[in-house]
Amino acid sequence: MEQEEIEKYVEAGRIAAEALKHGVSRVKTGETLLSVAQEVETLILKSGAGIAFPVNISLNEAAAHDTPAADDERIFTENDVVKVDVGVHVDGYIGDTAATIDLSQKHGRMIEANKRALDGELAMLSAGLNVSELGALVQKTLADAGFRPIENLTGHEVRQYDLHAGIAIPNIPLNSKTTIHPGTAVAIEPFATNGAGRVVESRRVEIFSLQNDRPVRPKDARLLLDAVYERGSLPFAARWFADLLPELRLNQALLHLMQQGVIRGYPVLSDKSKGVVTQFEHTSVILPDKVIVTTRL
Repeated sequence: MEQEEIEKYVEAGRIAAEALKHGVSRVKTGETLLSVAQEVETLILKSGAGIAFPVNISLNEAAAHDTPAADDERIFTENDVVKVDVGVHVDGYIGDTAATIDLSQKHGRMIEANKRALDGELAMLSAGLNVSELGALVQKTLADAGFRPIENLTGHEVRQYDLHAGIAIPNIPLNSKTTIHPGTAVAIEPFATNGAGRVVESRRVEIFSLQNDRPVRPKDARLLLDAVYERGSLPFAARWFADLLPELRLNQALLHLMQQGVIRGYPVLSDKSKGVVTQFEHTSVILPDKVIVTTRL
């Protein structure tokens, strides 16, 4: 990995960390999810960086892939456990970071166990490490505290303009020979739950990404496709294009593009038994002689 690439990963991580810090500070009872997501995304853009993916704000049993709709009226309540997940890129080099806010004040033990799992992974990270060792550490740390990891969610390698690239970082031990090579950037994100420990898809879909470049006939679908091209394969939110088309026509264009295999949707993922889910995440660059945690302030 060249020094210029490392510097861009570090800069993206710094901006992501600042954006997450702001987002966490804005999660309060009575605030809308939409206002927090928009503020965080505006902060990223004002910093001169790009949004790697729509700000995820997932509540309670929802673990990932939830972002507010353009007309979203949901507010945070005193019973919510809130995950905020932020992605930033600098010339395509990504910083991905997340934290959990427990407005209910009922899940402190799970949050502390989740933090210990992430800290343990970061301390263990090194070139040549087998990824299964990270999964084993997460599972043991959470199990010792009486909780489960989400077995079918993983951390992931990040590359330029590629959010989920290369290797996956499991949250359970696997019979794997995959090792982390020098020059790799990874987003480490253990999820903890008091539920089933496995997520399933819900019907809610607000995040999408471009998959295939192919011609489409409907005018609205072509208009939307032209607007999302500049993101490449990086995910986008439907609400970003609320001013492009009226809601019904936008939804029809999105559906047509999905049916044609041009884009894919990312359903909200929730614990199968509706247990509460927590999440913490940092991005790191693994070099031959050290590890740089880019999203740690």
